[in-house]
Amino acid sequence: MRTKKFGHHGPNVSVIGQGTWYLDHGDRKAAVAALRRGIERGMTHIDTAEMYGDAELVIADAIEGQREDLFLVSKVLPSNASRRTTIIACERSLKRLKTDRLDCYLLHWRGSYPLEDTVAAFEELVASGKIRSWGVSNFDAADLDEILEVSDEGRIACNQVLYHLQERAIEHAVIPWCEKHGVAVVAYSPFGHNDFPSPRSKGGAVLQTVAEAHNATPRQVALAFLVRAASVLAIPKASSAEHAAENAAAGDLVLSASEIEALDKAFPRGNKPRSLPML
Repeated sequence: MRTKKFGHHGPNVSVIGQGTWYLDHGDRKAAVAALRRGIERGMTHIDTAEMYGDAELVIADAIEGQREDLFLVSKVLPSNASRRTTIIACERSLKRLKTDRLDCYLLHWRGSYPLEDTVAAFEELVASGKIRSWGVSNFDAADLDEILEVSDEGRIACNQVLYHLQERAIEHAVIPWCEKHGVAVVAYSPFGHNDFPSPRSKGGAVLQTVAEAHNATPRQVALAFLVRAASVLAIPKASSAEHAAENAAAGDLVLSASEIEALDKAFPRGNKPRSLPML
């Protein structure tokens, strides 16, 4: 599994990690097995959030005895993002995850609380050892400018955003901003939301052709395309051990310049939207 630096001061993290949204909606044993298989295959970056129901509890079962080998991320809801309640929310997530610290803690999206209050809480959590770094999610370039004004350069570890073949809006401004400031970009829902390209579509046919050239699957090719930029990592979710192993194999897949060009044409990024897409 290839790794990339996570933020300006962060460690190297697996380029393909594991998302856990809706992980608690299916068979719990299968979910635990999927996470463990992913860890075995090098997907040691595990992402969750307090919004994700019982996902933190499922993760706690899956990572028992392996915490030291993992890069664990969770998120605070905007409704809990005051200085006091951010700390309370973090402590609640730590208890549910059965760990004493998070490797990164994110503001899930912008809410009504002042960013300086949330940042102050994050820095207090860093000072107390409960988190090692902090970042944001669903922030457009203008939002990133605002939070940079109330934090020091190099403090924002990552921006987690929607990014898949058919939704490439972050390439216009977000990825350039993050690369300029040493911020990792983490792609959530990298296969789309129940709308992965059909093999019968024009784009799907290109995916299939590239996949066959590498003895890979279209989903592996999609992940490899998304993480082609130096700053981008991806966190696909897997509901089975087999699916997790498939995702992990994308971590070693490198596409040629001509293949990237073909996929770029098959899935054009389109015009810059007025607002950043999110789920």
